[in-house]
Amino acid sequence: MKQDTTIIEARQAEIEWRVSKGYVNYAQAVSAMEGRVEGILNHTYPEQVWLLEHCPIYTAGTSSKESDILEANFPIFKTGRGGQFTYHGPGQRVAYVMLDLNRRAADVRRFICDLEEWLIHTLGKFGVKGERRQGRVGIWVVNKAREEKIAAIGVRLRRWVTFHGVSLNVDPDLTHYSGIVPCGIKDYGVTSLSALGVSASMSEVDSELKNSFREIFGTIA
Repeated sequence: MKQDTTIIEARQAEIEWRVSKGYVNYAQAVSAMEGRVEGILNHTYPEQVWLLEHCPIYTAGTSSKESDILEANFPIFKTGRGGQFTYHGPGQRVAYVMLDLNRRAADVRRFICDLEEWLIHTLGKFGVKGERRQGRVGIWVVNKAREEKIAAIGVRLRRWVTFHGVSLNVDPDLTHYSGIVPCGIKDYGVTSLSALGVSASMSEVDSELKNSFREIFGTIA
């Protein structure tokens, strides 16, 4: 696996955008997020959106069940985000969102809704109709009459500062999901932009994520 060696940073108003080239170790990413959250709380660092890819790993959210591990093909990391088991790996764009809701709207439901809308807007730029489903977290598409999940959401808040975030399947190896019951949902599939016939580079996805973010979250009031 190529390692994360190049960091590109840019600013959108007071929000710092960080894009990692290469693969970021999951434990190191969690540690970095923890540090950024403390910096935001102490007003020493700006808010940040961090775009990256991980080496193959299964992560267990606070609602995860051991029975949802079918075959431990990859390392398992118990993390503090909400949700159940999910997979991260090459070809999947992870976006960690560290925003201060004290400066925005201190409303968890609204924040989750905004994350969903962000993903839906981004998918729409590629001609893909992303949808919400009652009782199912994440963003779904209908592919040949079958409902499949294309993006996941799992967040955590500390004193109203958010971290963790979303993951969007661009072109991952979808067979890697076979070792778990993704998000505890057994009756539906998992898909990606590539599997839907959309050829998009990670940089193209990043560009649309940034554009859609501005539409949904704007800047700090």
